[in-house]
Amino acid sequence: MDEAVKKVGRLSALEKAITILEIIIDQPQSIGLPDLTSRTGLPRQTLHRFLKQLEAEGLIVRDPSRVRFSIGPRLARLSMNALLSTNQDAPVRTILQSLVDDIHETCNLGVLDGMEFMYLERIETDWTLRVSLQAGSRVPAHSSAGGKMLLANLPGPLRKRLLKAAPLNAFTKFTITDPGQLEEHLQDIRELGYSLNNQETTIGIIGVAVPVLDQSGKSLAALACHAPSARVSPEEIIGHVRRLRQAAKDMAPVWDDPD
Repeated sequence: MDEAVKKVGRLSALEKAITILEIIIDQPQSIGLPDLTSRTGLPRQTLHRFLKQLEAEGLIVRDPSRVRFSIGPRLARLSMNALLSTNQDAPVRTILQSLVDDIHETCNLGVLDGMEFMYLERIETDWTLRVSLQAGSRVPAHSSAGGKMLLANLPGPLRKRLLKAAPLNAFTKFTITDPGQLEEHLQDIRELGYSLNNQETTIGIIGVAVPVLDQSGKSLAALACHAPSARVSPEEIIGHVRRLRQAAKDMAPVWDDPD
């Protein structure tokens, strides 16, 4: 038994439940009881008791045909509500405001919710010509810079399931609607480390996004800016990538687990 397993055995009931949830959340697909037993080091009977309680509260769901567990609707709601809550510290908005002050374009921070990119925080530029949206607004992931950035960094099997299951609607003549072509485009985004939206959701609006990464390199969110194409060219907006990356690096500790 390794040190991590021994540590779990010394945890309180609440800490054990949180550990189980963290393991389930960290998986790109549902996880079975044998894997959970191995990763937690808990006796199967004890683990089964915790799983039943978490399932009863809607925090996880069980696939009875395969006895596998995944994130439940209540946990998903709690996560989304926590991200949208104003009951938290202000460093992210401070960093975002500084970014807008530097590049003089609207900037936003968001996460994936299925095949939608949802804004967690957004600060508008002072320019009169702009698109006004609020935190909590959603845009299609496959045609937005932030959405494509996060899709590109999803585990391959999960990304392919999403692209296969969701309709890739066309919003402009530039929207990529073919799953195979989009997969190739997302591969390019992974290699570049940034994502460009060239009028794919709205004619006349372009944007660029970079990932906010944790210490392991996992994408936590996407940081993006956008502007009217009448004011900024694709090459000019790509020129903001370096500043966006620095802001994303400054934001990462807000989410990253200090342990």
